[in-house]
Amino acid sequence: MEKLNTAATRAEYIEVEPNVRLHITDAGEGRPIVLIHGWPLSDEMYEYQYNALIKNNFRAIGITLRGFGKSDKPYGEYDYDIHALDIKNVLSKLDVNDAVLVGFSMGGSIAIRYVSKYKGAHVSKLVLCGAAAPIWTQRNDFKYNLPKSAVDELIELNYKDRPQLLSNFGKIFSATETSLNKGIRNWLNGINLSASSYATAQCLIALRDTDLRPDLAKIAIPTLIIHGKKDKICSFDLAEQMKAGIKNSYIVAFENSGHSMFLEETLKFNAELIKFAQK
Repeated sequence: MEKLNTAATRAEYIEVEPNVRLHITDAGEGRPIVLIHGWPLSDEMYEYQYNALIKNNFRAIGITLRGFGKSDKPYGEYDYDIHALDIKNVLSKLDVNDAVLVGFSMGGSIAIRYVSKYKGAHVSKLVLCGAAAPIWTQRNDFKYNLPKSAVDELIELNYKDRPQLLSNFGKIFSATETSLNKGIRNWLNGINLSASSYATAQCLIALRDTDLRPDLAKIAIPTLIIHGKKDKICSFDLAEQMKAGIKNSYIVAFENSGHSMFLEETLKFNAELIKFAQK
């Protein structure tokens, strides 16, 4: 029997520390585009981006964060630093360079922490999509988005009735409850259910408490900010705050989208991402 060329087969799992393996989607040839998902999704959320990127001569690399999707779900830390370190380990092991780092929602927050902490190692461009940054919750000197008490209620509901939490979240994920068809909504809910309850809560704590304003000033690479005008989870104010804090950045507004612009205006989303990556 002919021996399979295993060297050409890309790893679907990468170990980032002993007993912790992350699920990776890795397909296509060309400049790498590294995609980080939002809470409480997985790299599967980018299904309708992967094929477009591959067809346009990019290597698409989706990383599922620990605690979510098909990645391992250890107890322990779930702050932005541990996720940023995991991304660093994956990109080092894959020997990725000159990549475009794309982060959606919480993934955008983690991407900001990654670029600021590791001085843009392995990446040369940043895309922030509906990012939960610079802060997801209000402070005395930051009046935007959600009050902390709203996130405390989400954490409480997670431990009481996680399917209800996800259902509530799904209703505000898009511009309207019916912006996405029922099949897509059910698909997203299935991905969300695959997260661990522990990681779901711990990441809400990180989202609630982390202030990324000092990180923004450390970002020196070109940055594209994609944000839905009708976003109910990360209000459009956040996009303007990110633009003010990141020197080499610009906003592309998605007039007809809520938080899920990658599904509500898929063609525009893919086109903007590809255009920026090709520059």
